[in-house]
Amino acid sequence: MSRDRNSNIHIAWKTVTYRSVAVGIAVILLLAGAIINLIFPQATHAGLQAVNTLLEKVAGNAGAGDDSSSPIAQQAHFTNFDGTVRVKKSNSNTWVAADYSLPLEKGDVVQTGSEGMARIVFNDGTSYTIKEDSLIVIEENSSTAQQTQVAVNVTTGTVDLATATYSQGSSSRVMVAGATASLAPESAAMVHNDPRGDQHEILVKKGSGEVSREGQVVHLTDYEKVSFRSEAKGLVKTKEIGPPTLIAPANMMPLFSSGKSKTVEFSWTPMTNANGYRLRISKNPYFSSTVYDQRVGGTDVQVPALSDGAYYWAVQSVDGQGKESIESEKNRFTIIPKGSEAVSMNLELDTFVQHGHVIEVRGKTETDARVMVNGREVPLIATDGTFHYFTPPLPNGESVITVTAQNARGGVNTQQKTVVIQ
Repeated sequence: MSRDRNSNIHIAWKTVTYRSVAVGIAVILLLAGAIINLIFPQATHAGLQAVNTLLEKVAGNAGAGDDSSSPIAQQAHFTNFDGTVRVKKSNSNTWVAADYSLPLEKGDVVQTGSEGMARIVFNDGTSYTIKEDSLIVIEENSSTAQQTQVAVNVTTGTVDLATATYSQGSSSRVMVAGATASLAPESAAMVHNDPRGDQHEILVKKGSGEVSREGQVVHLTDYEKVSFRSEAKGLVKTKEIGPPTLIAPANMMPLFSSGKSKTVEFSWTPMTNANGYRLRISKNPYFSSTVYDQRVGGTDVQVPALSDGAYYWAVQSVDGQGKESIESEKNRFTIIPKGSEAVSMNLELDTFVQHGHVIEVRGKTETDARVMVNGREVPLIATDGTFHYFTPPLPNGESVITVTAQNARGGVNTQQKTVVIQ
């Protein structure tokens, strides 16, 4: 190719950067936005407002994680229930059966039937034991990094509650018929609300608390109670006699009988200013199937002819005017038949497995044996004698697991282990 021909060819290069492309797209978008704004000014303004609101929400949520003072909604959970217990969530009009996996949140309603009881634990450690024929509403359950806030409204019925150790500035409140009780850490109380009978009571069993109603504030300590009626002004404060502490039979204790019935000795601690005591024994925790209900003068009594099975018992103190205290804690024991002759019985327990507040009990015994864990029978024993059983949720702290195996020949083997729930 000649030199003259080559001189007519020119090749030019133009460098295009990513930055220039981005600038060009931005210019085009700005021009398009300006044109749209001229044609549809109202729609454009509304769109910008929506985008701005979205950005504010995102920024607010991002900041909430860093702001330890922003309250965060918490969940409470059932740790035990028996009988008819149902829940109505705040966002629903339908009642559902209580379940251990069902979270309880602000606005939820919990109701127990005539033979129903439930125990709920909140994030601050406060526990509520809801007695039969009761209804409560969770009014507040939130926390920050430093403080917790729990509030429950007792609409009707009776509840026992106990607060845990919580930080300064936190609160645990219970409302009843327009009155509010604020409880100190490590305190226990009983609240009773009877709207039909217009009887409303708040009793502090341990620790301290303040009850406010219509501007009046009353301070309560151990076994002090306020009561009031809806139409009456003011709170009436009284000093109550306390119930005794149960000694024997110990809670969840198995008792062995050699016949069709057994005489059982009951004992409890004496109480100052008590003129007597009322002992009640029942076949169920609701005391709707009472087998013994008597007032006695001392702190121990023998009750004959108790047949095999599980029992619950409680004691009340009685003062000189015949007024009864609240019930003591309810202890449970089981009478188990035992052969007249000593018969060897095999029972081997594996290491307990903890699932949160639930303990899995595994072991091996004889194929024809019955096995009970804390008085409750294990439903299935395998053909090789192995068994496993999940306890109901246990409270925080130390609990004793009693495992009893019994065969048809009257042999009995009982083993106990202590577990600690944290």
